[in-house]
Parts: sequence; C-alpha cells; structure tokens
Amino acid sequence: MSLGYLAGRFGALLVVVWLAVSINFVLPRLTPGDPIEERFAQMAQSSGGQGDVTAMIQEYRAKFGLDQPLWKQYLNYWGSLFRLDLGYSLQHFPERVSDRIVSALPWTIGLLATSMLIGFVLGTLLGSFMAWPSSPRALTFFVPVFMLLSAIPYYLLGIVLVFFLAIVWKILPPAGGYSFSGVLGFDLATITDLLSHATLPALAIVLGGIGSWALGMRGMMISVLGEDYITMASAKGLRQRTIFLRYGLRTCMLPQFTHLALALGHIVSGAILVEVIFSYPGIGLKLIEAIRAKDYTVIQGIVLMLTVSLSVAMFAIDLVYPLIDPRIAYRRK
Repeated sequence: MSLGYLAGRFGALLVVVWLAVSINFVLPRLTPGDPIEERFAQMAQSSGGQGDVTAMIQEYRAKFGLDQPLWKQYLNYWGSLFRLDLGYSLQHFPERVSDRIVSALPWTIGLLATSMLIGFVLGTLLGSFMAWPSSPRALTFFVPVFMLLSAIPYYLLGIVLVFFLAIVWKILPPAGGYSFSGVLGFDLATITDLLSHATLPALAIVLGGIGSWALGMRGMMISVLGEDYITMASAKGLRQRTIFLRYGLRTCMLPQFTHLALALGHIVSGAILVEVIFSYPGIGLKLIEAIRAKDYTVIQGIVLMLTVSLSVAMFAIDLVYPLIDPRIAYRRK
C-alpha cells in the first residue's frame, strides 16, 4: 500500500469530517425557537414564577455565545473542537456534553454493537450455508423467514417482543437499562439485572438484522458458485470444506465487511428507536431528548461522534481490504 494512497484517503477523511462538522453546526440552528428561552419558560412553568427573566436569558445567551454572529459562532465551534471541548449542555447546565455522551456510550456499545455483531456472524454463516450446494436442504426453509425479518424495522419487532414477552407472558422487563430499586455494582445480581433488561432490545436488533445479513450473503455466495476458480478447485479434488472456506466464504466477505463498517458507523441512527421504545439509557435516547429540548450542543456532540465514527470505520475497512483479499493492492501501476 503506497504512501500516496494513504495520504489521499486521509485527505478525503478530513474533507468528509469538515463537511459533516459544518452541516452539523448549521442544521440545529435552522430549527425555529430559542433553546434558552424555552428552557427558562419550562423552569418558570414548573416553579410557578412570573418574574421578568429577560436579563437572565440575555446573560445565558452571552455565556453560550448565542448572541454573536453566526460566522463567529462557527469559528468558536471549531476552536472548541480543536481543544476537544464540546461545551456545556443547554438543557442540563452545568453538565458538559462530553459527560452526557460518556455516560451513555457504554450502554450503546454494550447493546447495539454486541447485538449487531451477533446478527452479522449468525446471518453471514446461515446465508453462506443456505447457498452452498452440499448444505442440508432444510436450510432453504429459512429463506422466507429471513425475507420477512429483513422487511420489519427494528422498532416494530421491539413493540411485538414487548407485547408478548413483557406484557402477555411477563418473562422479561419491558423497559429501562436496570431496575430502579437496584444498586449497580460488579456482582452477579447486577449482571443478571443488566442482561435481563438488555435481552428484549438486543433480540429486536438481532432478529431485525440477521435476515438482511443472511439474504445478502446468500446472494453473493450464489453468484460465486459459477466462477471458474470454484470449478477449478473442485476439479483439483479439494475438500468441500476447503473450497467453502477459502474460495467461497472468503471472497464473499469483502462486501459484507463494507456493509458491517457502514452499519457500525450508523449504529445509533439505525436502532435509535429501539432505545426510545425500551427507554434504554444509550446515545439514541440522549439524542432524542436533545432534539426535543433543542439542545444544540448535545445534538452537535452526538452527531459529530457518529460522523467521525462512520468516517474512521470506512477508512479502517479500506486499509483492511488487502489483508482480507491479497488480490487487492493499492499501488500505482
């Protein structure tokens, strides 16, 4: 892999991040209403106060830099990003944006990333076995099931699972990340409580994703069965297991890994409603709360994290491609 190619890809990564940060800065400010005024209106309504809070609103606008021209806010925003400072939450001042993200990130990674990886592994293996000629014919009965699962969004599966497993049969808790009466600690009771609350949303994500992974892998595996190298490997007398792993599965994994990188980058946006339905304390729930409250700084911080993670994931998968398939070489001819 040449240094010129690496420099070009890294430059493209910087351009994508710059565009994303710029759009991320502008979009929240296009929504009508003032977040500071709405916050003080909510406080006055809850406390029953009727006093004049105009001076306080102006002071807070100045504190957050919202009284400055838009171009100056943009430059200040970039300056804060270079210092790795995402600012304070407008809705939960004086809590910092980074603290809100850090408190929710382990929940999102633990639930969504793990569930998506489980769905990816199971779907990829089942899809490849369904297409391979020497596999049991009974696997073909999974095709209509996976077609049905791939057509149902995560949140609809979540609603169905809540109805049957939490309301009708009362096997699992319907919402939350842990019991309200419990005390979190590193013990068996806490782990059991966390797993029981994560089972329903994780099951919704796994079932919603396994169909797409399986059908995609099945289609790619069928397309490579007629390739000359598969015929040559069979003519050479190689074992079916070797042909399946080295010539079939390995070839089809390239587009699957690309899809996985995109899915991991979009992990919150793809399953954000799952966290909302189950009131799971992850990044998705924090983002919905920030959008409802017009909390610019939290919205910008979360969307920035998602954008950078997607860009870095695509950059990393581009570097991993030659390791997966040695026929790919990024060098000038």
